[in-house]
Amino acid sequence: MIELTDEMRQAINNALADRLPIIVSYVDAEGQPSVSLRGSTQVFGSDQLAIWVRNPNGGVLSAIAVNPKMALFYRNPGERLAWQFHGRAQRDDSEDVRRTVYDNSPEGERNADPDQKGVAVIIDIDRVIARGEVLMERFDDGTTGAYAAGDVTTL
Repeated sequence: MIELTDEMRQAINNALADRLPIIVSYVDAEGQPSVSLRGSTQVFGSDQLAIWVRNPNGGVLSAIAVNPKMALFYRNPGERLAWQFHGRAQRDDSEDVRRTVYDNSPEGERNADPDQKGVAVIIDIDRVIARGEVLMERFDDGTTGAYAAGDVTTL
């Protein structure tokens, strides 16, 4: 099952404050890979992440409309931590979700969009990887699995 650990939750939610913004990758509408730093990345649920996209006309939203697959990368070299999160992103325009994602974004991110013209994007996590090993995975049939150390399947 996909269940972010307390360590993951804390690291993700404090990434920008720790000067370790999360790298987000996606394939744009023209099929080109794109990478950006997202200081607003946050845990949204036990198996979801969220980002606040300040520019609603930017590349992220047009990309996920065509291909919702996204990868996020957290790395803290001082703590020797690194995780990849693979998932499916969707725009969420509901007022409750917009408010939650905006309010939970770091102050600097909120200050960069004081009129709240941005958009909430929710990422349903399908796989968590550390050091090349799958830690958690959601399977095509909707079931999930978590692996004990050394109990990793080859994908």
